[in-house]
Amino acid sequence: MTAIAFHFNVPDKLSYACRFARKALRSGSRLVIVGPEQTLAQLDDMLWQLAPQDFVAHCRADADVELLHASPVVLAPAAQLARHRELLLNMGSTVPDGYAAFARLVEVVASNDEADRRQARTRWRHYAAQGHEIERHDVVLAGGAA
Repeated sequence: MTAIAFHFNVPDKLSYACRFARKALRSGSRLVIVGPEQTLAQLDDMLWQLAPQDFVAHCRADADVELLHASPVVLAPAAQLARHRELLLNMGSTVPDGYAAFARLVEVVASNDEADRRQARTRWRHYAAQGHEIERHDVVLAGGAA
């Protein structure tokens, strides 16, 4: 069963996703980040602008097959479009289709957006109803680190 964690009180979801991707890459994990196209485009730009020592090798899900196989981080509008199924980071507002195929799923919840928090509660209830035990990670209490 997919291990699920909610990362709450995130002040800037895009910056957090960049730090999360960097940490996943450094730990040797393969990551898929799902969300709306606009969010993925902004995240793609931000990942390319990281300092050289923080570079995160990544690609979009519509890249050629060789690049998809080589990239440890894939930005995809839908989880099923990615080749690997290790770690999924949800930047969207709904439960990602195909999440159950992944070993781990992390949900990111903004600290300053009540609509985002409401949508996260809905996703939490969905996962709980499916029998998932959910880990709660408060980013503020953890010092803001991904």
